[in-house]
Amino acid sequence: MRDGDWLTETGARLRGVLKVMVDAGWLPGGTAVIGTGGMWEFVAVGRTTGDHDTAPDVSYDLASLTKVMATWPLVGQAVAEGMLDIDTPVSEYLDADEDLPGAGVTTRQILTHTSRLNQVTWLERHVGTEQDLAEAILSDPLEEPGYQYIDQGFILLGLVLERLYGTGLERLAADLWEEMGLRSTAFGPLARSPSVAPTERRLAGAAPAWGVVHDEAAALMGGVAGHAGAFTTAIDLGAFAREMLRVNEGGSGPVPKSFVRASWQPHVDAGHRLSRGLGWLVTPEGVVYHNGFTGTSLFMHPRSGRYVGVLTNAVHYGRDRTGLTDLRSAARAALVPQAHGSQA
Repeated sequence: MRDGDWLTETGARLRGVLKVMVDAGWLPGGTAVIGTGGMWEFVAVGRTTGDHDTAPDVSYDLASLTKVMATWPLVGQAVAEGMLDIDTPVSEYLDADEDLPGAGVTTRQILTHTSRLNQVTWLERHVGTEQDLAEAILSDPLEEPGYQYIDQGFILLGLVLERLYGTGLERLAADLWEEMGLRSTAFGPLARSPSVAPTERRLAGAAPAWGVVHDEAAALMGGVAGHAGAFTTAIDLGAFAREMLRVNEGGSGPVPKSFVRASWQPHVDAGHRLSRGLGWLVTPEGVVYHNGFTGTSLFMHPRSGRYVGVLTNAVHYGRDRTGLTDLRSAARAALVPQAHGSQA
């Protein structure tokens, strides 16, 4: 199918799925970007709040897409600058006690989710202990070997990056995003306005989380963390995908081509016919992607240069996120029609 026809058809399909979700009251609204090469198309369905329609320039809480839009490229940059070796234990960059259970965990293991770190990201247990957060994470007994999606590894990577560069993760990410041409991507808090989509209403009769990070662990860290906390628009999500695909094809940028290509290769079995690369999930058909709990996703197909990004606040009415699996399946199948299934 020609690119122009593909853009039109995919946009119509995603618009239809989003309309069903909005009309059913499963979410207030959502946006999507569909692109290839120098062409892209945007979809916007529903509202942010009140009478204000959503739009491609409305900011959504990225949740775990923060991992691949902030931490992952910053790790690649640090590797290119010779500041970080992904096979060196992260404890060496943190000056942590080498006798801690997690002292031998490496960046590669964190990126492939084989670090064996504690799966429970309940940082409230460390409040008031005066124990350094990095050491607290490394102090927990290790889990059994194998693949397990773990947020705490990316929290650690955020702390590593801050100590390597001597500045906050939000500043490092802001500089990176500026170099990549992302004008509306930032860690929160963002001012409440119709240009920001509110996330979950946790208490009936109270206001929803709005412009502040939805993830509880990231909130305890001041809204800036390696696993969550960033916000972006459909325009910037498309610009990010375009930039990464350009680098993969040999273009220069802040993230080295070798790191991007290695990241998009299968490294470990993630189950459900999926593999985990460095940070990204990889399908048998060559689609690379990542999801965010709030209802966000980015799918890319390096061989064709096509991509689909979706931003929603699917948690607004609760955490069931009804219809989100169908939306993600439609986005993934648009890149490779025979692809099927998804991972939350």
